[in-house]
This record gives sequence, C-alpha cells and structure tokens, in this order.
Amino acid sequence: MHPYPVEPGHRYPVGTTVSETGINFCVFSRHATRMQLLLYRRPDSRRPFQIIDLDPETNRSFFFWHVFVKELTGRKTVAYTWKVDGPDNPARGYRFDPDIELLDPWSRATTDVLWQRPHNRDAGSPQNGPSMRALALPENDYDWQGDKPIRRPCTQEIIYELHVGGFTRHPNAGVTHPGTFSGIIEKIPYLLELGINAVELMPVMAFDEQDVPDQVRDRGLKNYWGYATHSFFSPHPGYCVRPLSGSHRNEFRDMVKALHRAGISVILDVVYNHTAEGGADGAVINFKGMMNRAFYHLEKDDLRRYKNFSGCGNTVNCNHPLVTRFIVESLEYWVREFHVDGFRFDLASIMARGEDGKPMYHAPVVWNIEFSDILAHTRLIAEAWDAGGLYQVGGFPGYRWAEWNGRYRDLVRQFVRGDKGLIAEFATRLTGSSDLYQSSGRLPTNSINFITCHDGFTLYDLVSYSNKHNQENGEDNRDGEDHNYSVNCGVEGETDDPDILALRLRMVKNFIAILLLSQGVPMLAMGDEVLRTQKGNNNCYCQDNFLSWFDWGLPEKNREVFRFTREMIGLRKRHPALRRNRFLTGNILPVSNMPDIVWHGKKLRQPQWHDPDARLLACTLSRVEPDEEDLHLIFNMAPESQRLYLPKLATRDWHLSVNTAADSPGDIIEPRLQEPIRKRTVPVAPRSVMVLESRA
Repeated sequence: MHPYPVEPGHRYPVGTTVSETGINFCVFSRHATRMQLLLYRRPDSRRPFQIIDLDPETNRSFFFWHVFVKELTGRKTVAYTWKVDGPDNPARGYRFDPDIELLDPWSRATTDVLWQRPHNRDAGSPQNGPSMRALALPENDYDWQGDKPIRRPCTQEIIYELHVGGFTRHPNAGVTHPGTFSGIIEKIPYLLELGINAVELMPVMAFDEQDVPDQVRDRGLKNYWGYATHSFFSPHPGYCVRPLSGSHRNEFRDMVKALHRAGISVILDVVYNHTAEGGADGAVINFKGMMNRAFYHLEKDDLRRYKNFSGCGNTVNCNHPLVTRFIVESLEYWVREFHVDGFRFDLASIMARGEDGKPMYHAPVVWNIEFSDILAHTRLIAEAWDAGGLYQVGGFPGYRWAEWNGRYRDLVRQFVRGDKGLIAEFATRLTGSSDLYQSSGRLPTNSINFITCHDGFTLYDLVSYSNKHNQENGEDNRDGEDHNYSVNCGVEGETDDPDILALRLRMVKNFIAILLLSQGVPMLAMGDEVLRTQKGNNNCYCQDNFLSWFDWGLPEKNREVFRFTREMIGLRKRHPALRRNRFLTGNILPVSNMPDIVWHGKKLRQPQWHDPDARLLACTLSRVEPDEEDLHLIFNMAPESQRLYLPKLATRDWHLSVNTAADSPGDIIEPRLQEPIRKRTVPVAPRSVMVLESRA
C-alpha cells in the first residue's frame, strides 16, 4: 500500500488527536536527537505498515516531537509505537536506545497482547521481544444519558475496596464476562444488598501483569494487584472484553454509568509513586526511553541508580514541572472523560517529596491537585506514607485530602486482640482521631477508617493466623508485612474446634461493629463480610487464582456474617450521630439535653483512662436529630464478663440493638423487634461489643 502523507503537525495536545483529515501524534523528549513513529494495521500485527522519520527541524517544537499523518482517520483503530534515539549514557541519566519500541505515555488505550517483559536481563542489554502498543482511537459520542459524578457528602460514604478482576473471576461468579468491567455491572445488586455506596477499585489504569520478580514469574505467577502502571490515561486492557478493538473507554464508562445509576460512587486507586519500568535492570517501556532524567528520582552520585522510596525499583519525580502537569492532566482526564468520583493515591507521601527527594509541605503536585477546578468536587484520599520511611498520617499536605488512617487500623487490631491499656487511644480513634486532624482545622471525615485492605491479612485471616504464610509467592516468605497485630485464637489456620471458630466469629463481628460505629469514613475490604480467606497469605499481589478471588459460594455459606455486616451498615446509615462532620466536645446538645458524648468504664462516668490493665470502655452518644435514638456503646475486650449499669434516661428506655456475643439473629436486632431493657444493669460477655438504642 502507498504510505500515508505526513505534515509537521503540532505540539498540543500531547498524545494522539484524531480529526477528519488525519491523526496528530506528539510526545515529549527533551534530550532525544531522533524519532521514529511506527504504525501498525492491527494491535497484534508483527510488522509496521509504515515507519515515519521525524525531522528535528520541522517535527520538533521546544522539547515536543510531533507529526500529522494525513488520511489516516478512516481506520477504526490505529496501533503505533515510537523509537527514540539520543545519548546512551546511563551514568548521566540517559537511557535512549533506538532499537526499543516505546509506548506513548499519553496513550488513551493500550494493548499488551504481544508484550514479553525482558526476563533475567542485565542492565544495559537490549530489550527482548515485541513491545506494548498504543491505539489511536477516533473520538466517539458516548451517550452518558445524563450521568454525572456523584456529589455525596463524605459523611455518608460506605467504601468497599475491590479488585475488578478478582471480584468476578471465580468460576461460580455467574457473570457473562468474568474478571472485567462488565462483570462488575452484574454484581451491583450484591453491593446494594450489602449497603455499599462507594467502591474503591484497585488499579485500573493499564499496568504490566508481567512485572514480578524472576523467581515469582518462574512459578507461573503474575502481577495481580496492578500496582505496576505504565499508562496513566488508559483503562487496563486485561479488564476489557474487546481490548483489541479499542473498547477500553466505553467498557469502563459503561461500568461507571451503571454504578452511578445504583447510587454507587467510583473511587480509583492510582499509582503515581512508581511505574512498571522498575530499577536499573528493569524493563524499558516508555518513560525510561523518552524522559528518564525528568520522570524519575536518580541518585546524585550515580545517575544509573534509581532512588527507591516506593520499594518497587523506581520513584516518580512527581514535583518536576512536566511530571506534575502530567499527573494533574491524567486525573482531570479520568474525571472529565470517565466521570470518576474520587482517587486513592498509593504511597502518596512520595508526591510530597521535592525533586531532591526530601519532604516538602508545599509540594506543587499535591496543591495543584487540591486547587484544580476540574477536581474541585473529587474525593482525594492519601495513603500517607511511603517505603522510604516518610509517614504523614495526620500531616499530609493539603486540607481536602483524607487519609488512610494506619494508626486507626493498628490500634483497633491491638484492642480487639485483647491488648491492655489502650482504651484512651481507642477512644480517640473511635471518635475520629482528633489528635491527628483537629489542630490543623481538618475534620473526622479526613480519616478513612479501615481494619483490613488488599495489603495484608483478610479479616478472617487476621483472627486465624499469628504469622504470615506467603510461601506460595516464591519469595521464601520474606515478602509481606511481619507486624500484623493478628491472633490465631489457639490454632494456626484451619480448625474444626467449635470454641475457636466461635471466638473467631465473635472477633470478626467486633471488628465490623467498631469500624461502623467509628466517626470518620469506613472502608471494608472485598470479601471480609463473608469471611474470605487467603490461607494466611498477607501479600497476594501475584496470586491471580482461587487464593485471591471472591468465592461466590461464601455469601450463602457465611450468611450470618454477611447479615451482621449489612445490618451494621444500616444502623450506621440511620444514625447521624455516628456520621458527624465535627469533632465531639462533651457539650450539651439541645435536641436531647445531653452531652454529645459521655465516657464510662466499669462504673458510669468513670472511664479507666490510666489503668494499664483496662480493656473495657463504654460511651453514651446523644442523638443529633429529633427522630433519632441516643446510643450507648460498650466495648469489652477482656476475657471476663461484666455487669454494667446503664445511664438513666428521662423519657426513654434502652433497647438492645447489637450483641456480638449472641447467636444470629440476636447479634443484631432490627428496631421493630428490639425489646426494652427494664433493669438498671446489663450483662456484658467477654470479648464483645454491645449497642443499645434509646426509644420511647
């Protein structure tokens, strides 16, 4: 066929722009000396049908390289790569190699159908195998049918962290296209039954499934979690039904639109702290081959070496001006084009590091995100630490940013395990972590409260294993967190001992109850509501199999825990007192003529703040709405039972609502079935949580 004619093109916007007369291609590379654009008939074509050499005199503006290919617009999709030449001097931070085909960092859709990640490759040796491909997609008029991002007050959020692939990949999932965005749509009724109104999707930007250590790859395992992004504008092709046709955008949009129709907002877990290219001996996919010195933190004394604040081989230089703009543009793109409602930023403290790697409060990228007009109503959540030792929970830059509250997670785990002398800090965590947020003018909703997440034990494993069991990962059990604050209740792992099983079940309910009774925003991890287990593996990043997948037989098998979780979510939703947007003060509320909170211990109004052996705490929460009930909460993590006095009420009686020591359905009782408590005292079982509601 005859080659398509070309013109110099233009430098903005970066990436591809499809018009009626052709396609404009543009990438950034400051130090490149030569560029080639390779065009492919199909995403899986082995050879390009046209190779275009770019002239530095006519196809370069400042540090942008561009070319306009005329008459190309008639093709449904066009696959392409870049070859970039320049200084090959890793000691000065340059890693140009004209033999490697590179993926456009601004690509809106990618395919890895032919990709073979270099295996056992020494630094400086050539890349092996065909590259990933970008797709130049024509603009389409997607019918959003009036859909817009959801603007729900964060006080009302119940977040559910899930893995798009693992949620529906199990053979018993019963969906048409397992492991895809489409599969999520079919499971929306389940989320609604549980009471979820926000999903936090583990990474869905295109990532390299082959990015695992060699010994892990040799076991036939792959990168399952997705924390190996290479393309920050493209939905992951592995979650699409028809990725070779360029269906990425519309399949993702269909999922978002369906979730929004159900009232469920969409939060994306995004990874701007590192990329899939790894360290000096890692793959060259895009950024290394085009802008290595700008995009990554390099060691000053040896620019061949990558700073590794991420623990994944490289660290993105987030506050370089170009990189800052790249990050902000990609976030705005997902909000504008995909109607995403929020973002959770993996290892977000890396974004607070300056170009020298040192922490800075006025980090440009953090504040540019906070002040973006397009992101003005978008939920921002930081994992406020990194692998380089920077820990910013309670001190992450910015005011809108919520934080994964790691201190909440650890303290609640220890308290429920039965550790002594923690009630003072437990009270602080229960009421929104004022010690972390109040002095800076932030709110309880800046705290994302969680017990478990993808990283670590599942909730059931947290009460079934005292140690991690990660041998299946192929890293000799060296990977994964060693300090889990877990307990096996007497037997490590599986058992048929009824007493141990009963204790584990009660502890799971304690965790769920505490999470949903806490001020702040609760987050549940996928499957915790049905006792999903990973057999003690607390780092299933490479396990795309039954160990990680959601088993759809569990909702029926463990219906008791599902029901308890669902009803606890319902209790939280009907009690504004549990969803305050201001910190508790102890002041009298007019609606009840009671203090907003009163603390108790074994005796009323006598909490044992300074008792090193204390494992019991109670509190009375005043209603904030006239038709709401007051709440009396009791947390007894001691192995002994207690008999406690109840506060007197002038015109109401206490009714038992929750008792984690009781069998279902007595563990949580619907309001219409609750019986009044006529006695002044109540028996409190060991290792249990009780909730009482006031009612006339």
